[in-house]
Amino acid sequence: MSKIEVNGLTKVFGSHPKQGLKMLDEDYSKDEILEKTGNTVGVNKASFKVENGEFFVIMGLSGSGKSTLIRLINRLIEPTAGEVLIDGEDITKMNKDQLIETRRQKLGMVFQNFGLFPHRTVMGNVYYGLEIQGVEKGEREKRAQKAIEDVGLKGYENSYPHELSGGMQQRVGLARALANDTDILLMDEAFSALDPLIRKEMQDELLKLQTKLGKTVLFITHDLDEALKLGDRIAIMKDGQIVQIGTSEDILENPANQYVSNFVKDVDRSKVLDAATVMRKPEVLITYKDGPRMAVRKMEEVGASSIFVVDRDDQFKGLLTIDDAIRAYKEKISMEEVLITGVHQTAPDTPLNDLIGVAADAKYPIAVVDEGRLVGIVSRVSILSGLVLGKEKVEVAN
Repeated sequence: MSKIEVNGLTKVFGSHPKQGLKMLDEDYSKDEILEKTGNTVGVNKASFKVENGEFFVIMGLSGSGKSTLIRLINRLIEPTAGEVLIDGEDITKMNKDQLIETRRQKLGMVFQNFGLFPHRTVMGNVYYGLEIQGVEKGEREKRAQKAIEDVGLKGYENSYPHELSGGMQQRVGLARALANDTDILLMDEAFSALDPLIRKEMQDELLKLQTKLGKTVLFITHDLDEALKLGDRIAIMKDGQIVQIGTSEDILENPANQYVSNFVKDVDRSKVLDAATVMRKPEVLITYKDGPRMAVRKMEEVGASSIFVVDRDDQFKGLLTIDDAIRAYKEKISMEEVLITGVHQTAPDTPLNDLIGVAADAKYPIAVVDEGRLVGIVSRVSILSGLVLGKEKVEVAN
């Protein structure tokens, strides 16, 4: 079961929303409906699923319907049609008490304008939601303290909002949502009011928190770079409709239409594509048990001058050159004694931008390692090809 499932969600603003809904079914455009009825289509038959622990970003320009969509999901705005399933329960059919309980237990909300109470301290702001729920003072302070520490505000518990920077105030808003310990975080343009440097810090902090806490995040933004950086998957909206859903790589490499293509044409690919995009499997591998003679033989078979070495569990150990393998064989010493262990290593999700300088200085290909296992290698030509040609052509070249 998906954590969030949205099916045909629609919102028509105006005095005759049902008329607007009927015209949508007849394929009238948003502009035509406005001209003929005076009704405004906010969201048009949006459908998508968000899996447990996923970071799902909804992106679009002003007026695209993204903020309306997130408010429909927690029913701050009543939908005209469609359903929103939270853990399989349709929030659009809940009565007032059920809705309040679902919001308290499952949906944390972080807004763009922070929404802090100026007369309350950081601690008082963070435990406010728990106070409203009637949680005992000691327990709510304990939970609020943990959330404050999670967002890096330890020591500021007794400070007031006006004493904090914009970034710190947004951390308080995030801590308040975390203190309620909901599975889902809904974030509406949460970082758009921040300065660029503080915004980057908050993006990095949020990614760390999501990895640590395993929250399901539904994040709204108008910033494509932010969407590409944060999202496991991204939904792009235009005129109330979702026009494409995919990973950063999907959207960069295979834009669904000209609108999306125009969006992504100026993106710095080096910040989006990662090592996994351009890595390839080593032509040959060797383990310690094979010995230096076998290493020489394998290198001769493929015309290689070096070979990557792993143990029986594919844990990466280093690189062996043909000269060192011959020396180990002749002098009857172990491969471990001649192994080059200082080979550059990187994780599969390292952006290519971070590897360009490393590759330029590296004598050997970069080892792509995941939890100690060698999963691929990246050469300088692979990085440059990935930036210039795109994934599909890199795969052909490799």
